Amino acid sequence: MWSAGVTLLSGGLDSTTVTAYAHARVDQLTALTFDYGHTHGKEVDCARKVAEMLGVQHKLIDISFLAEVAWYSSLTSPERFSNPKDREEGEIGSAIPITYVPLRNTLFITIAGAYLESQLLHAIEVDGRDPGQVSAHIFLVPNAIDYSGYPDCRPEYYEKMRESLNYGSKLWAQYHVPMQIETPVIHLSKSQIVKMAMELKAPLEHTWSCYEGGDVPCGRCDSCILRAKGFAEAGCQDPLLVHPGKVSP
Repeated sequence: MWSAGVTLLSGGLDSTTVTAYAHARVDQLTALTFDYGHTHGKEVDCARKVAEMLGVQHKLIDISFLAEVAWYSSLTSPERFSNPKDREEGEIGSAIPITYVPLRNTLFITIAGAYLESQLLHAIEVDGRDPGQVSAHIFLVPNAIDYSGYPDCRPEYYEKMRESLNYGSKLWAQYHVPMQIETPVIHLSKSQIVKMAMELKAPLEHTWSCYEGGDVPCGRCDSCILRAKGFAEAGCQDPLLVHPGKVSP
């Protein structure tokens, strides 16, 4: 059996952990990073460095048009909206915050599926691989435990997306090869994700989770608060704070 996969690598803690996880589970893995016109490019640089450290093929895809259509978000329209800061843990996840980018994950999954299907169709129709001996995997990083309440991070969303993706693909319709959507951290707490990353020896010192740019994390946005909570509960020191200079690849 020959397997191909794509992983969505944003450069953050969760996506780096999942990419390290995926690397050992498929024969051919490509890390996709999307430039969608969000507030800063620091995480794109971090994603590139993480892929290099893991020895994974990396591809940056420009979808900057998303900022024009999914403009109702502080991540795509920072001049209009501010990121929430200094919220208590109980506030995070109680309502969908302004950092939610409309239907972002739906677009991400569709593009990832198109890229992966192209690889598999080439393998079958050009390279002559037996469809019965190939498998396709999309590795994603949603989390429904310690998260900001985004609707496209829920398990039921990914169940529906998996079904839709396959019904609309040649890979499944003609060759009966399903694209599997893998969400290995969806039911893990942030501390469990940290522990998983440590076990996988993921290069966390090169990750970036903060909604702001800069030399060091702001420590005040939802993402920073959740990351700090995860490391504290795991009883680990965040390597990004121990070696802050390493965050700039």
